[in-house]
Amino acid sequence: MSEDLERITEAIGRVGRVSGLGPDDDMYDSGFSSIYALPLLLELEDEFGVTIPDQRFVAARSPRALLAILQDLKTEQAA
Repeated sequence: MSEDLERITEAIGRVGRVSGLGPDDDMYDSGFSSIYALPLLLELEDEFGVTIPDQRFVAARSPRALLAILQDLKTEQAA
């Protein structure tokens, strides 16, 4: 698991109180509650230095999907 993927997975676990989440696991199916979505969004934006559009964040349901969005955003914002 890459360092960024590990950081995302750990953030989901910490913020959403989810344990044992794998990189491709659906975080909502694993017990993540939507009540923690905003705190997670803010933490990821702060951690990775990007602004994540709400619609893209909501569509990402796994750590790997969030990583793909963050990588895309970093590339877009660097251009």
